Amino acid sequence: MSEPVLSFSEYRLLVEQAPILIWRANTSTECDYFNQRWLEFTGRTLEQEVGNGWAEGVHPEDFQRCLDIYLGHFAQRKPFEMIYRLRRHDGVYRHIFDRGAPFHDEQGQFAGYIGSCHDITERFEAEAALRAARERELSQLRGLLSICAHCKRIRNEQGRWEQMESYISHHSQTDFSHGLCPDCLRLHYADLIQEEG
Repeated sequence: MSEPVLSFSEYRLLVEQAPILIWRANTSTECDYFNQRWLEFTGRTLEQEVGNGWAEGVHPEDFQRCLDIYLGHFAQRKPFEMIYRLRRHDGVYRHIFDRGAPFHDEQGQFAGYIGSCHDITERFEAEAALRAARERELSQLRGLLSICAHCKRIRNEQGRWEQMESYISHHSQTDFSHGLCPDCLRLHYADLIQEEG
């Protein structure tokens, strides 16, 4: 069975309608192509994005790092991956995962870079929320607790004394099962042990 051959117009249609943002840069490092999905995402024209125009949409805090990764890998002609914030057509910055790789012409000569971008904002924010929740939990567990030296109850945030098991259950994912260690069994229930023996 022979492999299907796509015409130029079919390739172009695939690239334009792919559910990802696609860009291309020539050997001067300047971008000379963005697919329709990219233009819809940014709300800008191809004329506005080509050259270095695309960089106007990169968040100012991410710009230098983004540029360093891009130019550094371009000079070495090595693939790269990076995450940065890119301004969407509504003015909202979205987290973009960008993967770029060198490509070559039909004669095998280096012709520039081609890249694909995915909007990973939801995943990025979910991971950040999870990290923050873990950090809050750890900081609560690391904090100094006021504990009664006799009954071992803990003073909670409202100043009330709470059973240790209850406090820890409310501040972590910990569940408890109760039992007796051998030392407490001998110390507090010696008469029961003797009766059984």
